[in-house]
Amino acid sequence: MATTGEKTNEDGRNRKEEKRSDRSSGSQKSRVPIAEAMRLAAGQLAELLQCEPGSVSSVKATSEGWTADVEVVEVERIPETTSVMGSYRVQLDGQGNLLGYERTRRYARGQIDQRK
Repeated sequence: MATTGEKTNEDGRNRKEEKRSDRSSGSQKSRVPIAEAMRLAAGQLAELLQCEPGSVSSVKATSEGWTADVEVVEVERIPETTSVMGSYRVQLDGQGNLLGYERTRRYARGQIDQRK
């Protein structure tokens, strides 16, 4: 039975349970929320590359799911501003599974982009 304030559907499941089961059953109609897509992109890339994720600099919805740009510490140096960073474009499906990635840039952590 649902606790006070929770909404239930006809079969007695609350809406949170229903959303979770939709995602786990592979329903193509549902898409993980943007915050979860950010975490999944950084986590899965870090696991594959065995590098510490620095940040997620962009996330965009696509027809397939999500595209994210993840900044990764590739070579740790002292001082930190000289560490080598890599910027990776990561593609996720709607459920947050990694479809592919590519490195788009490599730079020193202390480097500032030059705008023209």
